[in-house]
Amino acid sequence: MALYKKRRYKMGRRFVSIWFPHLATDWFALLQPQLRQQPFVLKSVVHGRMVVAAANLLAQQKGVHAGMLLADARAIFPGLEVLDEKPNLAGQLLQRAAEWCVRFTPVASPDPPAGVLLDATGCAHLWGGEDAYLAAITNRLAARGYTARVAMAGTLGTAWALARFGKANMIMQNGAEAAALKTLPAAALRLDAATIDRLTKLGLRQVGDFIAMPHATLRRRFGLQIIQRLQQALGTEQESIQPVYPPEPFQERLPTIEPIRTRGGIEVALHNLLAPLCNRLRKEGKGLRAAYFRCYRTDSQTRGIEITTSRPAHNEAHLFYLFSLKLETLEPGEGIELFVLEATKTEVETPLQESIWEAGMGVNDPQLAELFDRITTRLGADVISRYLPAEHYWPERSFKQAPLFAAAPDAVWKTDKPRPLQLLSPPEPVEVAAPIPDYPPMLFRHKGRLHKIVKADGPERIEQEWWIQEGEHRDYYCVEDEEGCRYWLFRLGHYTADRSHQWFLHGYFA
Repeated sequence: MALYKKRRYKMGRRFVSIWFPHLATDWFALLQPQLRQQPFVLKSVVHGRMVVAAANLLAQQKGVHAGMLLADARAIFPGLEVLDEKPNLAGQLLQRAAEWCVRFTPVASPDPPAGVLLDATGCAHLWGGEDAYLAAITNRLAARGYTARVAMAGTLGTAWALARFGKANMIMQNGAEAAALKTLPAAALRLDAATIDRLTKLGLRQVGDFIAMPHATLRRRFGLQIIQRLQQALGTEQESIQPVYPPEPFQERLPTIEPIRTRGGIEVALHNLLAPLCNRLRKEGKGLRAAYFRCYRTDSQTRGIEITTSRPAHNEAHLFYLFSLKLETLEPGEGIELFVLEATKTEVETPLQESIWEAGMGVNDPQLAELFDRITTRLGADVISRYLPAEHYWPERSFKQAPLFAAAPDAVWKTDKPRPLQLLSPPEPVEVAAPIPDYPPMLFRHKGRLHKIVKADGPERIEQEWWIQEGEHRDYYCVEDEEGCRYWLFRLGHYTADRSHQWFLHGYFA
C-alpha cells in the first residue's frame, strides 16, 4: 500500500474543492440587493411543517439555521425576512458554477449539495502558483456576489474536507493528507449522518481518533463506507470527476494575462492554438472535420464559433481563414480571459498520391476541398450539393445525393440520352395540345403561361421499375419554345381515345 501511495504522490495530481456555504441565499441577494443588509431565510414544506431550508449569514448570527422550524426561527428573531425556496435552485446554480470554472481547468464538476470539484493538475502555474490560483477563484466568485471557501490537496477527499472544515484558501501538499485530516471532525470524511452519530457516541469525534485503527475493526463497527472514505482521502483509492464539459481528445487552451478585447488579439490567440493542434493532428495522421473556438469572457459569458470542413484537414492557414470569416460574430465584451480550441470531430487523413503525368486530381484535389470549405463557411453548408449516379432507369431514382468528398461513385453517368440539368420534384402537370396521338406537342401551358414549341425530339419511353413499384410508363419529349428555352415533357401511359391524357413538365435544360 505504501508503494502505491508513493507512486500516486509522484504523479503530482492536484484537486480543488469549492464550497458555497450560502449558495441559495447569495443568489437571492443578487436579485434583491436590499437583502444583503438584513437577516432572511428560505422556507419549504417538509412533512407538512414549515421549516427553514437556508439562512443567510446575518440570520445565522442571530441563531437561525437550516432545518429549524420556521415558527422557532421567528420566535428567535421576530423581524426575520422569509422567502419561498426555489425548487432545484442549488442544482442549477452548481451546474452554472461548474461551467464557469472551466476557465480555470478543463475538468470541473458539480459537487452537490453546495460545491464544485476541479482537477487542477498542471493548471496553477498559469496563474503564478497555487496561492494565486486559489486567490483568483475566490476573488472572482466574491466579485460575482458568492461567498466561497476553497482548498487544494492531492486527493479529492482531503480537498473537500479542508474546504469545509479547514482554513480559508488552504493548500495541502501531496503526502500530507493524513496529518491534515487528524484534527478535522469525522464529518470531514463525507460520512452519512448515522455513522457520524455512532462515532460521536463512542467518543471518536475527530478523524485522528480512528484513522490509525485496523480496517477490520472499523468495518465491523461502522461498515464499508468509512474505509472507502478514508482510502479516498488518503489517496490509496482513486476517485474520478465527471466533468461538466468532457474534454475533447484534441483540445488546446490559452489563458491570457490581460483580457483581450481587440480582433487582432483574438487572431493572435487563434494562431497560437491552431499551430499545436494542427501539429498533433498531422503527427497522428488525422484531420479535423469540425472545430469549435470558444472564448470565456471576464463577465462569465461564453462566446464561440464553429467551422466544418468537407474532408479531414490540418492546414493551419486554411483553418484560420475559415475561422476568420466568422470572427466578427464574436463579442469580446469587457475582455476575453481564456481561449479554447477543440477539434470536435476528427477523421483519419489518408495522404493522396499525386499524379506525375496528369495536371489535376479531379474531385480529390485538396485545393478544391478548401474552396468548398470557404464557400460553405461564408454562405452555409447547404449551398453546395454533390450528386452521384445511381443504377436506375426511372429519372427520380437515377441519382443520389452524397457527401462532397467522402463517397466514390459506384456507377457512371449515362450520356447516351439527353437529360435536363434541373429536375422538378414532383413533376408538374401541364396542358398540352398535340395534333395527333403519339405526336410531339405543339403548345403547352405551365402556370398560366403559354409556350409555343418550335422544335421537339422524342418520344423516349421509360418503363416503371416493376421490382420497386407498379405504374404506367412515360413517353418523354425534349422540346424548345420560340424563346429558345428547352423543357423535358412526358405523357403518362398509353394513348387511348376514351380518356384524357396527363402531361407533365419534369425538368429544364440549360
